[in-house]
Amino acid sequence: MQQHINTLKQWLASKIVGQEQLVERLIIALLADGHLLVEGAPGLAKTKAVKTLSEGLEADFHRVQFTPDLLPSDITGSDIYRPEQGVFEFQSGPLFHNLVLADEINRAPAKVQSALLEAMAERQISVGKKSHPLPDLFMVMATQNPIEQEGTYPLPEAQMDRFLMHILVDYPSPETERTILQLSRDEAQGNQSSDFEPISQQTLFDARQQVLAVHMAESVEEYLVQIILATRNTQARGGDLENWLDYGASPRATIALDRCSRALAWLDNRDYVTPDDIRAVAHDVLRHRLILSFEAEAAGITANQVIDKLLTTLPSA
Repeated sequence: MQQHINTLKQWLASKIVGQEQLVERLIIALLADGHLLVEGAPGLAKTKAVKTLSEGLEADFHRVQFTPDLLPSDITGSDIYRPEQGVFEFQSGPLFHNLVLADEINRAPAKVQSALLEAMAERQISVGKKSHPLPDLFMVMATQNPIEQEGTYPLPEAQMDRFLMHILVDYPSPETERTILQLSRDEAQGNQSSDFEPISQQTLFDARQQVLAVHMAESVEEYLVQIILATRNTQARGGDLENWLDYGASPRATIALDRCSRALAWLDNRDYVTPDDIRAVAHDVLRHRLILSFEAEAAGITANQVIDKLLTTLPSA
């Protein structure tokens, strides 16, 4: 089973060149049963990554382009009146797919973003008096462009907290850029063929159970909890941290950090979690959950710097 997931990861890396961290985080999100927020400039294969992932799984994919005129019912679905039967019938929206790409999510107003809250947290859609369950395999990957801010709506804190991880995607190296050029030519000429066998959803569900069974020692678990608590009680740490944070991470962050560190250990063929696993995913799990103070923002302090400071002040397990 682990071999199947690692094969999927390698196949994805061969298709999404130069974005190894994004590929790994996609697999971790699948194993941890969570959602991803990916931020990066246009053209960095954010959309292609999740579409290619759907091709590697026995799963259906749907892309939703978020725009200012989008309505909540455009993504959740709505009740349609059938005059021939004299009844209302629910017409499901694009959220009723396994992998959903919310492209440029911050271009839609708050009422549309809030329509995702129930879907991402409770895996269901409520329309009228009825609730409609989403598929067992359900993952939202949202993208946003950090460059162009005109006509965008900041994601509310409640929405941000629903995302398992917030990934920052950067430009590839010059060598990787040349590889991308060659792959682009091969695709245009139809020279690329794939004999990759898509992984069944049951294989993924079985892998998730193995991830949950990965051992975490009490000392490592205590270290994980102390990281979360340190984001809320910065006065105890003193120094710059006391002035940098207004609000810390929620208990949902504790669960996310636990599941992501277990998934990373499992991908490394280990049946136990180390403090290094926790530190490796801490930035992606926490950066979108910390609310910086005005003083920190005025001084140009980023969430990554705050997390770096937290990790250096906490004793390792």
